[in-house]
Amino acid sequence: MNVFLSYILLGLSLAAPIGPINAAQIDKGIRHGFMHSWLIGVGAVAADGVYMMVVYFGVVHFLETPFMKTFLWLFGCFVLIYTGIETMLSANKLKIGEKRQEEPLVKSFLSGFFMSISNPLTILFWLGIYGSVLAKTAATYETSQLILYSSAIFIGLLLWDITMAGIASNFRKYLTSRLLVGISLLSGISLIGFGIYFGFQAFNVLFG
Repeated sequence: MNVFLSYILLGLSLAAPIGPINAAQIDKGIRHGFMHSWLIGVGAVAADGVYMMVVYFGVVHFLETPFMKTFLWLFGCFVLIYTGIETMLSANKLKIGEKRQEEPLVKSFLSGFFMSISNPLTILFWLGIYGSVLAKTAATYETSQLILYSSAIFIGLLLWDITMAGIASNFRKYLTSRLLVGISLLSGISLIGFGIYFGFQAFNVLFG
């Protein structure tokens, strides 16, 4: 259960950095309500799922070699620490988008999906992070548990999307710049913490 909860926390940490998706969610929630904001997040999660499947089917069969394990842990360490530092450094540059016209719900979903899947860094992001998760779980757990822990990451992503949509649509008076900066800083610290853990795992593979 502790491992499952840790992967939910990882999903929350991955979703929490205030980037294009969260900025769009905030904008949609304030302008158009909960469903528009939530569906942008769901679209982004769907794109994440596509990349997770690509990584799973393309990488999982090569994870048993020490070289691949070390590479994935180190790559995940780099991506997480870099993302965490970038999140903290850009915390004071957060902006909420300008007004937009009304649009169908499906358009909000597609907006989130294409915003995420068209980002050239997304596949590298998921290769490093999810590849690192696979390197750990494939060697220790069965396929059913691997699917369970992958689902935990999705639960974390969706929990954050619901939280963002709820905050943006129902708690507008609390949506201050200071709150957004605080969220971004906490997220950055959490991602750096996961990155250090991944680096420690790589050290164990190399010198353990």
